[in-house]
Amino acid sequence: MDINALIVQKGITKYRVAKQAGIPQTTMTDICSGKAKLENCSGVTFYKLSKTLGVSIERLVANAVEYRQSGSDRPSFETFKSNVCHLVKDLGDLDFLIDTLETGKIQELYEKRWYAESLYLLAMADYLSRENDLPLCEDYDYLRRAKLTEIIYPAGVLTLCAAAGSDAWKDRSRAEAIPEFLRHNIVEAEVRNVV
Repeated sequence: MDINALIVQKGITKYRVAKQAGIPQTTMTDICSGKAKLENCSGVTFYKLSKTLGVSIERLVANAVEYRQSGSDRPSFETFKSNVCHLVKDLGDLDFLIDTLETGKIQELYEKRWYAESLYLLAMADYLSRENDLPLCEDYDYLRRAKLTEIIYPAGVLTLCAAAGSDAWKDRSRAEAIPEFLRHNIVEAEVRNVV
């Protein structure tokens, strides 16, 4: 389990973890995005994070090392989504669509068995195609029927549910979800509001 999954499991935000642990927000952001490897952090940072997250230092170290040794270069799903949204913002809709479809990234992710990422990218391509009145790429018709076994909610929604002790935020987020994403059991309502 990576640090992002642990934070979501605890139902708190990265900002709150940084604040309570007394570590800089930028350090927390770098750790969660993978820019800084958790296992390379100082002992003090490990100690502060373990206390804040309510896990032993040994568990935190083991999680970080296991995640890296698994050979996975797979970022957390939240990081992946953020990267895709930033890429759309940076490239623009049409250039993003051309790049995604010409490079075969959707199929590449699917073949790696990164199903959530593959379906997210397909949903983004379909959504942008609809928004720009473009026909759908027929190469992925076989994937358009695919659906994840469990619904994936944004981390913020899960945090709100945990704080409220209710699933009302899940219901609300599903009602506001973009149809192209919801078709694959991915709840996504905002892909343009990235900073």
